Amino acid sequence: MDINDNIESPLILKVSFNKLLSHYEDLIRADNDFIAANARRVLKIAEENPILRDGFSDLEVFNTHEKEIEGILQDAFSPILTKNEIKTASVPFHNIIFNSSERFKSILKTAGNDFELEIKNMPTDQRYIIACTIILNFCYGYNLNFKRPFFYEIPDADGVMRYYKILYNADFNEIIPKDSAPKITHADYEELLDNFENIELWKEKFPLNSYEFKGFVISNIFDVTDDQSISNIKSTLIGEDKRKNEGFMGNFHNIFRSLLGLNNIKVGFSIYNDEEDTFERVYGVGMESYLLNKNTSLKCSETMCSWSYKTLMKDKKFYAISDVDKFFKLSKGKAPQYKTLKDQGVKSAILAPIANESGLMGILEIVSEKPYVLNSINANKLVDVMPFIVSAVERSKNEEENLIEAIIQKECTSIHPSVHWRFEKEARQFIKDDLNGNEPSFNKIAFENIYPLYGQIDIKGSSEARNWATKQDLTLQLNTVKSILEAAFKLEELPIYEQYIYQIKDFLTGLEMNFQVDSEQQISTFFKDEIDSVLKHLYVIDQLRPQLDTYLESINEDLDTLYHHRKDYDDTISLINKEMASLLDAKQVEAQLMYPHYFERFKTDGVEHNMYIGESITKDDSFNPVYLYNLRLWQLQVMCEMENAYYQMKPDFPIALDVASMILVFNQSLSISFRMDEKQFDVDGTYNARYEIVKKRVDKAFIKGTTERVTQKGKISIVYSQKEDEREYLRYIKFLQSKKYLDNDVEVVELQDLQAVTGLKAIRVSVLYHKDKNDKAFYTYDDLMKEIKT
Repeated sequence: MDINDNIESPLILKVSFNKLLSHYEDLIRADNDFIAANARRVLKIAEENPILRDGFSDLEVFNTHEKEIEGILQDAFSPILTKNEIKTASVPFHNIIFNSSERFKSILKTAGNDFELEIKNMPTDQRYIIACTIILNFCYGYNLNFKRPFFYEIPDADGVMRYYKILYNADFNEIIPKDSAPKITHADYEELLDNFENIELWKEKFPLNSYEFKGFVISNIFDVTDDQSISNIKSTLIGEDKRKNEGFMGNFHNIFRSLLGLNNIKVGFSIYNDEEDTFERVYGVGMESYLLNKNTSLKCSETMCSWSYKTLMKDKKFYAISDVDKFFKLSKGKAPQYKTLKDQGVKSAILAPIANESGLMGILEIVSEKPYVLNSINANKLVDVMPFIVSAVERSKNEEENLIEAIIQKECTSIHPSVHWRFEKEARQFIKDDLNGNEPSFNKIAFENIYPLYGQIDIKGSSEARNWATKQDLTLQLNTVKSILEAAFKLEELPIYEQYIYQIKDFLTGLEMNFQVDSEQQISTFFKDEIDSVLKHLYVIDQLRPQLDTYLESINEDLDTLYHHRKDYDDTISLINKEMASLLDAKQVEAQLMYPHYFERFKTDGVEHNMYIGESITKDDSFNPVYLYNLRLWQLQVMCEMENAYYQMKPDFPIALDVASMILVFNQSLSISFRMDEKQFDVDGTYNARYEIVKKRVDKAFIKGTTERVTQKGKISIVYSQKEDEREYLRYIKFLQSKKYLDNDVEVVELQDLQAVTGLKAIRVSVLYHKDKNDKAFYTYDDLMKEIKT
């Protein structure tokens, strides 16, 4: 049989050792007598068998000259290394191996008689073009890199698939153009670069059998099972709709079997629900959870003991169980994880936390029906693959969150009624285009020539209030622990207790004298890393137990810290936002009846709102500037009412905080468009963006030449830039003064320039308050505070 039979190629292949023999011709002149003698030995074999130098294509020659070929290749296939190296000599473009190391033979023998060796990644359908690129490199000096990693996949004695990477040594090859071979020009080369798939063009430039190939290749082969398993895990996890893919889990089992070198293992997953503190089943074809068994979800405390919980959840370390039956007996059947695994016939297991910086996301469960097969030693092989599993789970969680968000938006979130008609119009066009066979797209939703209104009721000193609450909680917790340690020192005079007491005093001084941004974190870390273990140790002392019980009862279970004053602060902010937003929403219903306009609000440290009014929003040809003026007056009046409502509620809040209100006036019309990515409206254009810049910065602005903020408790600040805006709002203020909404202390101030914004002014005026809804008297802020205190 000829190696060129049934092959279409520009190359006529001949196996030849000519290039290898030329190296030995140089070695004859070596100073080392042994090397020279060995070279003469090899050359003598070639001289006696000229076919080995001249080349041959008849496969029978491998049989008739087996010993001679082995003699020529003896240096390349060292007898000393033959049981260690994985190496072959083969015919290019063929799966024909004519010499190999003992280890390679052993690997094939282990795979079984019915195993058929096959190179993976070898592009057989592009073999002609590959041969042409090799000719371009060998004969014309071009550097076309067409290399791809080639592999063997060979099962071991246990049936576990192992991966072997092939590295070719092509030093012993030569390519000779025949007289009939067309000369390749640089223009030909450039044309070929742009026509890889044009097989006819390649055949025109490199006709069939127009070049002679003489030589052979040596393959150095390496076991890359670990690396390839990791790569396979990455590739498998990248795929779409993994949960619906029937072959996904089967492939996953096989990959982990290769990675761990074990054939009798299975892989499962469970997802951690942080909000419920539960483990939940991952739904998908073939997906199991060996921690949950047949349960859909379980509380963490029902799934594992406290030790395994700490290892996986807190320390984020692997948890290996080498003998489930042994540990089941040791725990007297009380540890949930051992019982669950035992019930399923599992004898050994590795539980690996799927966690990122934000915390635990799930558990990777690897189980075996044999004891000691999985253990704390081979668990370390998971270190390199866990980052890819974490990334896949993060991506999966994001995809799921996006899907949930899409469902919520579709089913629960409504577009504001004032602009709903515009979205409906685009949706109808989208459907129409789709039905007509056109490529449907949701066009930009934009409204031009509309007027913006912005207002906010902001909680004053919220940062200072939170810092105060934090200091109070930390001081109380530190003092309580200090008392416990002082009592412990009286019972047991250990210097370490004194050191902790000193450190606590140092923290207390720092809180009192110089509270820093990271003080809270430092003290929390101190409690977690050092104090908690000490208190656990002290709990066995009867005299200290009452103090410790009182301390532990004061600690919030979820936050693992004393959370009293901070809870009051958080509850106050939440209540303020809830009440103010609720009032604004109720008032908006009335405003929409006057004239439709777009409205949205946001909860921050207070409540902000945006409104847009204009012809393009209402669709009908009905807009008149009077509706803009009416909405501005309505806004100012509602802000006064919100101020009153807040201070009437203030005594009921856990913490006494003040608010300050502000309105931003922008007298130019602008355009807004709906941003599909953020699902909200944004202003268009560079000039219009100035409005957004002012909105973000103006409440922190100072009055020109002072360090006084423009927003003040008890006052409404109206920020503007144009004189006509000032005249307009002074009219509204005068009207609201007549209705006893506002006091008479009107002041007009200039503001210091902001970054990229100059020329702003503000009208400030005090709000008149009522003690309650039935109170007919009117108070300034200072008068109201005096009345409340009395």
